[in-house]
Formats: sequence, C-alpha cells, structure tokens
Amino acid sequence: MTSLRDRVRDRRLDSAPTRSQTIAFGASGFPTQLMAQTFSAFVVYFYVSHLAVPATWVAVAMIAHGILNAVLNPLVGTISDRLRTPWGRRIPWVGLGIVPLVVAFALVWMPPELPAAGLIVWFLVVVAVYDVAFVVVVLNISALFPEIFRTTEERARGNVPRQIFAILGMVLGTAGAPALYGAIGWPGMALVLGAVCLVLLVWSFFGGMIERRAPEAASEASSEAMRWVDQLKYTFRNRAFVPYVLGSLFVQTSIAVILAAIPFYVRYSLHAPEGEGSLLLGAIFVTAIPSIVLWSAIVRRTSPRTAVLWSVAVFGVAVLGYLAPSTVFGAALVGVAVGVGVGGLLQLLEVMLAQIIDEDAVRTGHRREGAYFGVNGFVVRGSVVLQAIVAAVVLTGSGFDATLGDAQPDSVDGGIRLMLAVIPLGFTALAWLCFWLYPIRSRDL
Repeated sequence: MTSLRDRVRDRRLDSAPTRSQTIAFGASGFPTQLMAQTFSAFVVYFYVSHLAVPATWVAVAMIAHGILNAVLNPLVGTISDRLRTPWGRRIPWVGLGIVPLVVAFALVWMPPELPAAGLIVWFLVVVAVYDVAFVVVVLNISALFPEIFRTTEERARGNVPRQIFAILGMVLGTAGAPALYGAIGWPGMALVLGAVCLVLLVWSFFGGMIERRAPEAASEASSEAMRWVDQLKYTFRNRAFVPYVLGSLFVQTSIAVILAAIPFYVRYSLHAPEGEGSLLLGAIFVTAIPSIVLWSAIVRRTSPRTAVLWSVAVFGVAVLGYLAPSTVFGAALVGVAVGVGVGGLLQLLEVMLAQIIDEDAVRTGHRREGAYFGVNGFVVRGSVVLQAIVAAVVLTGSGFDATLGDAQPDSVDGGIRLMLAVIPLGFTALAWLCFWLYPIRSRDL
C-alpha cells in the first residue's frame, strides 16, 4: 500500500493546475495572514497590558523579532533554491514547518505563570521559533506560486482566490481575535485560531501545493554552483528587480502609514468613538475583494507593468481624499476608493515578481524563486521602520500629547490628515516612478 510519504513524493504538476488545486493553494493565504495580523495587532497589547511586562522590554523584543525575520527571509530563500530532495525543493520545507508554526503561534498567547523577566524570555524563545517557522512556510509557499502558475493569464486567475483568502484572514485577525479573547480568553483564542490555521494549511498542502519536474532537473547544476553571497549579489543586480523591490517598499510603507494613522484619524480628526475605525478598515478590505477580480481582468489584457502603474495611480489619488471628510461615513466612502487600489496591489505585485523570476530563469538557466521572494521580504520589512519614523515625526511635530486626551491642539488634526493622505501620496508617487522604470514591458516572456 502506498504510504503518505510516497504519495507526496510522486506528486508532480505537468500542466496548468486544476480549479480545485488553485483554490486549495489559495487557501494558504487565510491562515498565514490570520496569524500575521493577529500577532502584529495584539501581541504588544497582550504582553504589556494583560501580562504587565514593561513596555520597554517588549519594544526591545519586538526589534529583535523584526531583525530576525528580516535576516531569515533571504537566508531561507537561497537555501530553499539549492535544496534537492525526492519530494522537491519547497514541499519538504512547508510540510515540516506547518505544525511548529501553528504550535508556536498558539504558545505566544499561552505563557505559563512567570514573573516579568521570565515572560520576556518566554516571548523571545517562542517568537524566535514562530519567526523561523513562519518564514520557512510562507516564503516557500510564495516561491511555489510562480512555479505552479506559469503565464500571466494563469497567475492573474490563480492569485484571485489566494488574495481573497488573505483578505479574509486579515479581517478575522484584526476583528475576530478581540471577540474571541473577550469571550473565551487568550488561551481559548489561541487554540481556536491555531486549529483553524492548522486545518486550512493541511488542506492547502495536500490539495494545492504541487511542484513541477522541470525546475529541479533544469536548475540543479547552476543552483548548486552559485554561493549564497553570489545569489544575493546577482539578485540585487537584476535591472527589473531593483525598481520592483523599491516600488514594493514604498507601496508597503504607504499602506502601513495609513493603517497606523486611522485610529488617530477617527478619534482626533473625526471625533468619533475609537471602535468606528473598523468601519474605515472594513470599507478598504471589503472593496478590495471584488476589485481583485477587476485587476485580474486588466492584467490579462495589458501587462503586469501597465496594470501596476494604473493600480498605484488609483491608490495614490484615492488616499488624498482623506483630507476632506469630517464624518466617519465620508471617510468610509474614501476607503471604498482606496480599497480599489489596494485590491490591485495585492493582486498584481506577486504577478510582477513572478515575471522577474521568469526573466532571470531565461538568462541564467535556473529558477531562483526563493532568493527573490526572500530578498523582497527583507527589503519590504523596512516599511515598518519608515512607518514608525513617520508617525513619531508627525505626531511630535504637530504637538500631540497623549496626556491631553481628546483636547488636542488644532495642529494635531492637520498633522494626522497629513500622515493619512499627503505622506502616503508621496510614497505612492515614488512607487509609481519605480514601476515606471520597470524594464519588462511585455505580458509574457
């Protein structure tokens, strides 16, 4: 009787994936975004407010988390490209990493009863395991995307369910997690979300993650001949990748600044209850889901470069609308327009990166999805740093003082609107310029 290990080893994709395989592969977007959003939104609050760990300690631990995550991306990516096993290059990483990832995610929210020093040690150890497992699993899933879907047509269609699942995961991670920990406590939340993530990742792994035969045979000699440092140097010398990754950094920074500014915008500019910020976020994400389908149709009729330029332009013009509203309803309407641009960015950036990987494979004779996704992950982590700098400079410069409560000086309203609209527009303009310099003008190579 054929063992499970043998069935996984013998699976290979020789043609376009089926619809069921496409949906199963796309399902991976839900648990990965659910974990990422829950962690980023609530981990500081949990350890500082609920467990009473000093905020400075948690801040230092989060900096260590960011550095480790950034370094792991290119390291894991280049190692993955060189790996050769009977089960493929990516499948072993994902298969072995799913359980440690889910367990580590759950343990973040289930610390034992320890003093503050013990809790910060627990945090550092468990989050380190979570970081390693997250990068190993998510980067290799991302690296499978351009291998499973080989043309712009296939990628445009294949990325639709993945991004829809991802948005749903973001929504549950930011809106569902508070409802869960409020009802059943933090450990209960961890167990429920961990179980959901495990089920979906296992379904996606067995139903949609299938490697092709060609990349292993064609790239074996050349990949093994290229050292890790040389892989990184060669990646940064790619004329298409450099403007792409800089444009991606500026786009991610713009989105990060908007998400950070919305809570301040709701309370201090619109003078509405803090909870109504979910309406603004909901307007963006709900609109992004159908717009993903729209941008999928556009890129199939034009090219990745043209479609990305249009989506960045729509996003940039839309965010400027946040200057005007005086009510939550008006701001939500602006969010609808912003969501159209966000849907395009979610849908198109990985399609463009896949095209860069194709062009690299044509020139070099081997596919290096891991290196490109890894370096991209390393660079875009800079958006977190840029977002923090923008928030600190704008809030300090506008005279914001948390001890004043809602009685902030008038300049704070102007500063917050600047942070939410004008500064993201500036980053978006830089992104548009980078993508305009992107040299690959065709739809397929």
